[in-house]
Amino acid sequence: MKTVNIHAAKTHLSRLVEDVAAGEEVIIAKHGKPMVRLVPLEAVRPKRQLGLLAGQARIPDDFDAPLPDDVLKTFLGG
Repeated sequence: MKTVNIHAAKTHLSRLVEDVAAGEEVIIAKHGKPMVRLVPLEAVRPKRQLGLLAGQARIPDDFDAPLPDDVLKTFLGG
């Protein structure tokens, strides 16, 4: 984390913003006293929408029925 005075921050703001966007934190000080901290924004996740695919998939009634013996042997390596 680097510290810069306010005059240098005004002069080099574009470079500081690039550094912060790359993950570095920057402290801006006034007369040697830390005043603010620049940090990157957190990525905004889109809000999840429930039921978006409702009615587009169907689960068969025999979904949890036992597998036929030949298929079961394939899975069990027999």
